[in-house]
Amino acid sequence: MKFEYFLMNKSSLNTEDRLKALIELGEVLRQGDEQLEQLIQTAAGYNPWFTAGFTKKATDALAEMLRADAMRSWNAQWAHYPVVHNPKKIGLILAGNIPMVGFHDVLCVLAAGHIALIKCSSQDNKLLPYILNKLCSIEPAFEKQILYTEKLENFDAVIATGSNNTSRYFEYYFGKVPHIIRKNRNSVAILRGDESKADLHALGTDIFDYFGLGCRNVSKLMVPEEYDFRLFFEAIESFSEISQHHKYHNNYDYHKSIFLVNGESHFDNGFLLLKKDTKLASPLAVLHYESYANQVELSDELLNKADEIQCIASMHPIESANQVVPFGATQQPRLWDYADGINLMEFLLKELYTIPGKL
Repeated sequence: MKFEYFLMNKSSLNTEDRLKALIELGEVLRQGDEQLEQLIQTAAGYNPWFTAGFTKKATDALAEMLRADAMRSWNAQWAHYPVVHNPKKIGLILAGNIPMVGFHDVLCVLAAGHIALIKCSSQDNKLLPYILNKLCSIEPAFEKQILYTEKLENFDAVIATGSNNTSRYFEYYFGKVPHIIRKNRNSVAILRGDESKADLHALGTDIFDYFGLGCRNVSKLMVPEEYDFRLFFEAIESFSEISQHHKYHNNYDYHKSIFLVNGESHFDNGFLLLKKDTKLASPLAVLHYESYANQVELSDELLNKADEIQCIASMHPIESANQVVPFGATQQPRLWDYADGINLMEFLLKELYTIPGKL
């Protein structure tokens, strides 16, 4: 209690102060600096999946997210909630599958006026602290809102991201405080057969960005019956350089061998294996597909698996319980595109004070 009292009385930050500092952070990231560039270039040294190209792409995405117009539009969506006068300590267990994937959780906690108690993934524990240090150099009062820990304790609420297995552990340990616990999700693309080569090339970024390791990466295609994959494979040929990454190529070789040994039918273009499968989640270097007979059947399938889907890529409007984005946009979420469809700002500014236990 003394700690929170100190924070409330020594920090002069209000919502506008926080927004201005975060917007300025976006400008700083767009300009870049030598130390950030060095971190980007050396990230693969501690996580082989964090290539310089994909790490730079993630940094640029954060900079875009923090543009003034986007931040103002986002703020307008939650400005009607009461101002936080009794900040809570929010434990954040961050994932490390793609560079700085936990930034949005931290951003929401800071923007809401709470204290971010951050447990970084061991796979991604350098880039995010560097960027948050930049934020503190812009607005030193943020130092009182950002804490790091190796063991999560003394928290008022928890936001944890992990696998289906770790989610059971999280539920056991954090079930008595307000919490959001995220499990495995995957993203789906809907094809109708009338997509252009440019459309399908854009879909390629949804499949291959960050090697397909993100929950917003497309891991499955839903296609009409008798769909001809030739145009699809033509359109994604320019992504073939992904196979030059040794870990990706090892996965490709491994799964290809398994398919061949087991006599499993599949398509193979030399760097991606396409396999008919009902599961949403596909192994690395593998893309699942499933056919549908009509829109009603497709809608039923998507609805049945809504809790397993992060977002849906489609060039045509569809009715869905999940976020729907055009091809090429799955890894470009807006500030209000909350993970798992749970409005994090509503949790931090409303439910946290009114509803005990989990969401």
